[in-house]
Amino acid sequence: MPYCVGLDWGSVEHAVGVLDETGKVVLSRAAPHDKAGLATLRKDLARLGPPQDIAIAIERPSGLIVDTLVAAGHPVVPIHPNVVKACRPRYSAAGGKSDRGDAVMLADILRTDGPRFRVLQPASDDIKALQAQTRCRDEMVADRVALVNRLSGLLDSFWPGAARLFCSLDTAIARAFLRRYPTPRAARTLTEKRLAAFLAGQAYSGGKSPAALIARLCASPAGLCGPREAQAKGELVGQLVGLLDALIAQTATLTRRIEEAVAAHPDGRIVMSFPRAGRVCAARILAELGDVRDRFQTSGQLAAEAGVCPVTHASGKRRNVVFRWACNHRLRTAVTCFADNSRHQSRWAAKLYADARKRGCRHPHAIRILARAWIRILWRAWKDRKPYDAEHHAAAKKLAQAIGG
Repeated sequence: MPYCVGLDWGSVEHAVGVLDETGKVVLSRAAPHDKAGLATLRKDLARLGPPQDIAIAIERPSGLIVDTLVAAGHPVVPIHPNVVKACRPRYSAAGGKSDRGDAVMLADILRTDGPRFRVLQPASDDIKALQAQTRCRDEMVADRVALVNRLSGLLDSFWPGAARLFCSLDTAIARAFLRRYPTPRAARTLTEKRLAAFLAGQAYSGGKSPAALIARLCASPAGLCGPREAQAKGELVGQLVGLLDALIAQTATLTRRIEEAVAAHPDGRIVMSFPRAGRVCAARILAELGDVRDRFQTSGQLAAEAGVCPVTHASGKRRNVVFRWACNHRLRTAVTCFADNSRHQSRWAAKLYADARKRGCRHPHAIRILARAWIRILWRAWKDRKPYDAEHHAAAKKLAQAIGG
């Protein structure tokens, strides 16, 4: 490349550094993160030559600035922050740091070690939409857990019995009970007969009798709040339950859209063909896997991206195998969730998991071992654009024949 560009991303402005083939700095400035600033940046880069001849190194592989540069025709090369951190001592013995200095350093890393990195190939619009939906759903689920914990802490401060009456505070029956009885004062006239009528109206199917629930409520410690404090906290309970209702409803709506999207996508049907992959889990895998087949040349690369294979440090007679921290954590969560579910349907997966447990592996380690094995098959099916077929899975077929025999 005649010119190499480094871009240090920022929320307000981006630092830009441009080097020529000899490593000389030909441009170093800040580009504001607005319409005018991005347009000026594109014009400055266009003066240097055709966009396809000007590669741009950046630490983050997504965002508006990346979309802008890719749309302009520039080869964009993501460089992991760990790589940048490891290269920093090459440029500053004192450990100094600045945004423009980092931009120049990114450009020089691209100039000297460019063949080590891969040019970003954006996923299709359908995959980007699915990725946005699945990631938002994950965040909504985390918000739901946070709301339940907040509600539980509030109830423990003045009415512990209501927090433990049902199996979970985010169930429909628990939320309905708190809407009707937000304080101990509101529930002081609650009897077995009235509770039975309430449970029948809510189609309760938890298996506990009204007498058992009343006993559980009475066995819990009583709150010591004054009447005004209890009333205020009761109002807060109603507000938190309202937020939880809305969040659960919106999560359900988003889940339905995700299930429809993954079922309609050709690659989605491939991932869904695996045992117990489901729709939401398959969508999460596909959203992080993408549809660019050249992104992962081997199943080992995909396993490393998913964080289901360890990192080996070997030197001389010393060899140490450690957990892989640097990976796509969302992909690891999705793949291990699928692996855990698969052992309940696939006898091959169940045996692989059981063998790992017999060797002394803990449950999370055994699941990662199983996920690593599934990754090889998933990668092959994804590359060949073919759904999973147990008849073509040699190990599963061999085990089935042995058990059948």
